[in-house]
Amino acid sequence: MNKKVYFAGSIRGGREDAQLYHRIISYIKETDIVLTEHIGDLSKSVLEQERSKDQMIYDQDTAWLKEADLVIAECTSPSLGVGYELAYAESHHIPCYLFYQHRRTELSAMLTGDPYFHIQAYETEEEILPVIRRILDQEPEES
Repeated sequence: MNKKVYFAGSIRGGREDAQLYHRIISYIKETDIVLTEHIGDLSKSVLEQERSKDQMIYDQDTAWLKEADLVIAECTSPSLGVGYELAYAESHHIPCYLFYQHRRTELSAMLTGDPYFHIQAYETEEEILPVIRRILDQEPEES
């Protein structure tokens, strides 16, 4: 318990899953620390982001990734940023768990073809939470 989780989900790629992100983050926070709570902020709009803050966002997100024990990513809404975060996490040997609604999207072969990623397709939100619980209850992987 008390793992540091980097939750990844689309922001600039689209916010249609923001409520789902919020519920997943709330669930994780029952037992563990979510470094990226803002991903589930329902008031966050793509239009609110200032490009001048991009360097600050990059610096903060990569610092959080380096601090994280694992990454949980909801990948239904395609996002270049999430793809970058996953590659960054892999290069730093941070375990990555990806979820996506298979009826809504087809993941990139760059993800599905990479055995590093633990990928879980789902149909309903209720399927995700027990899987996340098992992930969080695992002992940390040895580096």
